[in-house]
Amino acid sequence: MRRLIVMLVVASAGFALPARAQTAAPDSENGRFTFSPVTDGMLRLDTRTGQVSLCAKQASGWACNTVPDERAALDTDIARLQRENGTLKQEMVSHGLPLPGGIASAPAADRQRELQLTVPLPSDAEIDRVMSAFEKMWRRLVEMVQKTPTGDKI
Repeated sequence: MRRLIVMLVVASAGFALPARAQTAAPDSENGRFTFSPVTDGMLRLDTRTGQVSLCAKQASGWACNTVPDERAALDTDIARLQRENGTLKQEMVSHGLPLPGGIASAPAADRQRELQLTVPLPSDAEIDRVMSAFEKMWRRLVEMVQKTPTGDKI
């Protein structure tokens, strides 16, 4: 949404450059705001904060209403979901339920148990089987290269 508004501001500024001196409202606060005419009024861009407002003439005079910022809404939802997630984790731990795999904040006893797990090493017979399989593949590859006529390219 914000990108669309910024694109509209840039596009309208490009088309209105010759007429800008006649139709655009003056900047205030040492160039903090830039104004661009649109069909419904004027778009005001705050160059310090990036906030965009639509200014339009109403019955009581000119009023500028802030255009909703999509990022602010997303940040609010993310913060809400993080709070809810933390609350749910605390509830599960307080009831003695384990947290699903891959989630931090597991009880200390579970972390200790995970550290004591050992991975069995392969036996000599298993290593020999793997090595013989690799040797067979290598021999077949060498045979394929040797059987290729010298003129052909692989």
